[in-house]
Amino acid sequence: MEIERKFLVGALPNLEGVLHSEIKQGYVSFSPEIRVRQLDDKYYRTEKGEGMVQREENEWEIDKETAEKMFNEVKTNLIEKTRYYIPYGKHIIELDIYKGIFKGLVVAEVEFESLEEAHEFTPPEWFLEDISEKREYRNKILALKNR
Repeated sequence: MEIERKFLVGALPNLEGVLHSEIKQGYVSFSPEIRVRQLDDKYYRTEKGEGMVQREENEWEIDKETAEKMFNEVKTNLIEKTRYYIPYGKHIIELDIYKGIFKGLVVAEVEFESLEEAHEFTPPEWFLEDISEKREYRNKILALKNR
């Protein structure tokens, strides 16, 4: 089970020396939601359930050949971004800076152990709007946008 909140980000914090990864992902199916992701030099297949803040998520590491076959099945926009991992209290903020046709979009995600913990979370001042319940910011919806 995945429990997370998402926020738009205003001014970026200092990212010098912050651990980060390069991500490329695409969707081979939207119902059910099946995603292929390259995270640096590793590859994953992810299946996600319905929901916004809380939803089922299953992820498996796959080999490069399988990932390339899945990427070839993607008929919509690829999502490309740099993800920074920023410690914040007992949480890790995953700060995504989008590239390509989504350049300019910056989103922060924080995962939680429970819904109660998610609702009690106090975001840092550089977070703007809470977009956890806004479908238009879901990666699968971005993948469907006209270029």
